Amino acid sequence: MEARNPASRRRMLLIMLLLPGIGPIVLLVGSVLAMAVAQSVGYFNFSGASGFSLEFWAKQTASPILGSSVVYSLRIAFASALLSTALAYPVALWLRTPFPGSASVSALFRAPLLVPGLVAAFLFVNVISFHGFLNEALIGLGLIDKPLRMQNDRYGLGVIFLQVWKNMPFALLLLSSSVRAIHGDLLDAARDLGAGTFSRFFKVILPLTLPALQAALCLVFIGAAGDYSFQVIAGPTGVSSLAQHMYTVQHEFGSWNEAAVVAVILMIVALTGSFLLVAISKLAIARRWL
Repeated sequence: MEARNPASRRRMLLIMLLLPGIGPIVLLVGSVLAMAVAQSVGYFNFSGASGFSLEFWAKQTASPILGSSVVYSLRIAFASALLSTALAYPVALWLRTPFPGSASVSALFRAPLLVPGLVAAFLFVNVISFHGFLNEALIGLGLIDKPLRMQNDRYGLGVIFLQVWKNMPFALLLLSSSVRAIHGDLLDAARDLGAGTFSRFFKVILPLTLPALQAALCLVFIGAAGDYSFQVIAGPTGVSSLAQHMYTVQHEFGSWNEAAVVAVILMIVALTGSFLLVAISKLAIARRWL
């Protein structure tokens, strides 16, 4: 019993030290989550009587708009997460060994982190709009006779481009430290044993940086799944993201409870997709699918 006292005191001290930082976060996130769930089942009804009811879930789950929003958000989020990390890896490997000007190159790659997403979306639209810079340049060069409609494409390619542009530097931050932590002797030994560039990446680098890869995939996926600004400015007009659909339900129809249903579904989609990416990446490395 006496031997356990120092360990118990250390654990208690650790909890007390973490509580001022983690406590408010848990309290705020937990209260918002609890209110969203409660509101989705009829409580906190701002436009009628409050009480337990699955009516709002029945209305939203029967809506085809919700189904298309879930599919669209999943497609954008998966594409953004995979492309952002896939593009971040070569850059992280390139910057792994310092060279003259590497600090400036690294800062240049991270510059999108300083640009607000809404500003980036408006700049992107100005470039690809019907009379934007790109169309005017193509017409001036004689490559096309009339402007091409590239804005608000129905496949959401513009949104994916913006998500990758914004999130690739974030993935790069997570992967760079993990890549730099790999000892050069491991890569040299793999090279001496006959492993080529791709073999060293898939059999040495990728397994050793798996935690950083999973963190990057999860964080980019969650951010892209809950995107609103990129979708509203540059996304397709025929389909909504879950965040956009949630705003429409609340703002145009005044149904806070149905909007809470969409919010809960958005959280479920984000968490499920993140766990799926983590499980697939771990399984792919364990089974050597890559």
